[in-house]
Amino acid sequence: MSSGNAFIPPDIYQYILDDTLRDDPLSRRLREETALLPESNMQIAPDQGRFMALLVRMMGAERIIEVGVFTGYSSLCMARALPETGLLVACDVSVEYTDVARRYWKQAGVSDRIDLRIGPALETLDELIRQGREEEFDLAFIDADKENYPDYYEKCLVLVRPGGLLIIDNTLWSGRVADPTDQDQVTSTIRNLNARVGQDDRLSDVSLLPIGDGLLLARRR
Repeated sequence: MSSGNAFIPPDIYQYILDDTLRDDPLSRRLREETALLPESNMQIAPDQGRFMALLVRMMGAERIIEVGVFTGYSSLCMARALPETGLLVACDVSVEYTDVARRYWKQAGVSDRIDLRIGPALETLDELIRQGREEEFDLAFIDADKENYPDYYEKCLVLVRPGGLLIIDNTLWSGRVADPTDQDQVTSTIRNLNARVGQDDRLSDVSLLPIGDGLLLARRR
């Protein structure tokens, strides 16, 4: 989502960025270039990127699925946290935006860790399942078109190993999910998915955090 956080006072959020972000020039340049694009609000927040990189390292993850790449900031954060033999399968439909991502992946020296698949993500996920890659991945990050979130969730749950982690972005949806009068289709889809994940007995742990626009973490049983 955007570089701010609707759930934290601006002064506290700025303190978080100033004191703990551990930013680097390449990441900053990518964020600045993305900020000039008309759909820049699709960019994840910098503290969210650092948090996901920390999760990758803590898990010792070696295989990741990303559904929704945009200009590649989240991919960059996670790929840098992978070992040299690690692999991130990145799914997106935009050549224009992922061309930006490719430039930064190359500059960061992580291009060989990222397998970019251009095309509808549901087709890519189905292809991975047909290839027998169930339970191969340590982590899945879902951040694409919200209408397909339930299907992305189900397919990623098949591909992620027991003990693996699913991360779903925008799950607070600027707070609209907490407003029962908001029955917009996207809001309802996210709200229903949150409830579904919270009650899914295929998961051992679930946590919804006010990071970025809401980050739902679910550990497969």
